[in-house]
Amino acid sequence: MSEGYEALRGVLAQNQAELRKLMEMSQGYSALHHGAAWLDLSARGRLVARGRDRVRFLHNVSTNEVKKMVPGAGCYAFLLTPQGRIQADLCLFCFADHFLIDTEPELREKARQQILRYKVADQVEVEDVTAGTAAIGVEGPGAAGVLESLGAPVPAEAYAHLAWNEATIAGVSVTGQPGFRIYLSAESMAGTVGRLEAAGATPATEADTRLVRIENGKPRYGEDIRENSLPQETRQMHAISFTKGCYLGQEIVERIRAQGHVNKLLARLEIESAEPPAPGTKVMADAAEAGDITSSVYSPEGGKTIAMAYLRTAFAEAGRALTANGVKARVVE
Repeated sequence: MSEGYEALRGVLAQNQAELRKLMEMSQGYSALHHGAAWLDLSARGRLVARGRDRVRFLHNVSTNEVKKMVPGAGCYAFLLTPQGRIQADLCLFCFADHFLIDTEPELREKARQQILRYKVADQVEVEDVTAGTAAIGVEGPGAAGVLESLGAPVPAEAYAHLAWNEATIAGVSVTGQPGFRIYLSAESMAGTVGRLEAAGATPATEADTRLVRIENGKPRYGEDIRENSLPQETRQMHAISFTKGCYLGQEIVERIRAQGHVNKLLARLEIESAEPPAPGTKVMADAAEAGDITSSVYSPEGGKTIAMAYLRTAFAEAGRALTANGVKARVVE
């Protein structure tokens, strides 16, 4: 009886732990939609580019306008192959004597190598500072209010950044909700999180973050943006400058612009199902294959599944009726 009792206690404890985990995720998800949540983004890669030639060099290897950036400004950009394929995506932040480069966790070394691959006699160095630093997302409709209540500055423009004591606050969101990112030292993180929670920010998990990101149609490199993707296929045109000088991969980007289209586009779908289809699931337009799904989640807010998918251009317009696994789907903005 004793062994059975102990086994039962173990099962109950495990179930309670799982229930608490689900409740925490639900609270974080709700905060992202209706309040303010804080996200631990410290696993993301953080690189610092220094050196006399850093501006010209980053301008030449990335897709966005770097030479015109001033301290306090930032941008989103791609690193391309000469064939125009996306090898990494970056948030670039300009400071007086360096650039801070923020990228996905799995891209930190790849991005550094990709940037330095074309260095010849340039005076530029790229240091990985991820281990000694931290990043906290503050996202949701109440994010700005939380920062203001702490006396923190709130950037007014996307990718702009401002100093907050020894930290930096940038106008960047990982979920697509209104949001900001705090860059700070690793040892300052615990204290800052405590202040954010005291001001009303709720912790959100990676699962909460991914769910809201896909709901909002915000693609992630490695899941929705692929190593063989072309910039125009992703529809992330804020990563591209069409007025800057020559950069790596520009010839292909300009050729596509001259042609006026690509063969497929990344789109967001609503699917009338509670069961998210697996990545790679084919999307159909009657008997014709329209494309394939890259990621999907069930949205508690929407009461249906939301998916990202690469669709043939003819089928990617908003409102187009499709099916996935035989279930009704629709392209949405």
